[in-house]
Amino acid sequence: MMKPLRLYFYRSCLTATFLAVFGQLSNAQTSADALMIPKNLFCAGVVYDHSSWTNYWEGTFKRDNGNIGKLSTNTYMVIGNYGITNKLDILFSVPYITTNASGGTLKGQSGVQDLTLTLKWLAFQAEIGKGIFSAHAILSGSVPLTNYEPDFLPLSIGLHSESLSLRALVNYQTGRFFLAGAGQYIQRSDVTIDQESYYTTTLINSNRVYMPNVNNFLVSTGYRSLRFNAEAILSQTTTLGGFDIRKNDMPFPSNRMNWTSAGALFKYSFSTTGLELTAGGNYVLTGRNVGQSTDFFGGVLYIFDFKKTHTK
Repeated sequence: MMKPLRLYFYRSCLTATFLAVFGQLSNAQTSADALMIPKNLFCAGVVYDHSSWTNYWEGTFKRDNGNIGKLSTNTYMVIGNYGITNKLDILFSVPYITTNASGGTLKGQSGVQDLTLTLKWLAFQAEIGKGIFSAHAILSGSVPLTNYEPDFLPLSIGLHSESLSLRALVNYQTGRFFLAGAGQYIQRSDVTIDQESYYTTTLINSNRVYMPNVNNFLVSTGYRSLRFNAEAILSQTTTLGGFDIRKNDMPFPSNRMNWTSAGALFKYSFSTTGLELTAGGNYVLTGRNVGQSTDFFGGVLYIFDFKKTHTK
């Protein structure tokens, strides 16, 4: 029989995933929590996120822009998580994104963005003191599903770069409280744009754009029970290269894009039905070549138990 404390690690679809997904210009990268879904259970759901900003950093200079006004992004995402074993999950996400600027003449974009697939492995778990320590390895990859244009920032729906990432995550839970930390490295492919030359810090006579890689670090803490989760998350994302937006110019896909964000997430599980509700928000505290965005999200998820189907 599984001990009560261990049950907390096996009663959830997705939690901190949402704050990882809805970061600035993210590619719906990976799960970021220590929770697993048991073997032969499948969690599916839809999540809506609304993000907006009026101020942004042009390099390190914070400003607004009357030609953009308020930049709003709406994301409608289908997500899923299946337990291959009790220690190995596979996750997917597909977002549909719309963008809009309240000022100027730039037209908003819309479309399906990237498919993201993730393998999440519970590599180690042991009782230490009065709690449980766990370590996870999380491998994720994304690929664009449509031919959207990356060189129309900040209204583009994404960067159209294929990515491969690896995240290491550790978690310690004692009673109903936990503390977790994670580090992630994201490798991104080059992208092509609809022009034969462009300027970064020098003139480049090509339509191929080198995309610098990215790393991300986060810490989270909060309350976790079989029915209710509440957590706070602090995240730092750094682009490993790139260049600053030039004065009064539009952003470019290979800009350096760094930001620190803080967020909160809440989830309630109806244990007798398999229904889960989640909601939360995220705010960019400081950044470089990104908007100071605020976003709020909510989702409805349902857990399907294929173990029951197999025993009929």
